[in-house]
Amino acid sequence: MAKKVLVVDDSSAIRQSITYVLQQGGYEIAEAKDGMDGLAVLRTLDAVDLIITDVNMPNLDGISFIRKVREDAKYKFVPIIVLTTESQGSKMNEGKEAGATGWIVKPFSAEKLLGIVKKVAG
Repeated sequence: MAKKVLVVDDSSAIRQSITYVLQQGGYEIAEAKDGMDGLAVLRTLDAVDLIITDVNMPNLDGISFIRKVREDAKYKFVPIIVLTTESQGSKMNEGKEAGATGWIVKPFSAEKLLGIVKKVAG
């Protein structure tokens, strides 16, 4: 059965490119346009194997989204990859403290994205 990945990003172009790359890799994708939407979409899914989220988004930013997801026991151990243009150590530490598993800085290559997803989600 295909692994399910939730992609949370306010840029539809970024969501589409991630979805395309991961579908080519055999993953099933659910999309959300910001953190609030991400939480709503999560509630509709039976399970999710990986979450990929942007940091800077309206309504609920990525760091706050991660904190909210980690409050739910069901998602305590689901890997969360942060996808962002932010490469500062302080943001990375904030993400790690919130519960992020890993970090990909935009722009990224399809190979790098797939490699990380395979490593983290299997």
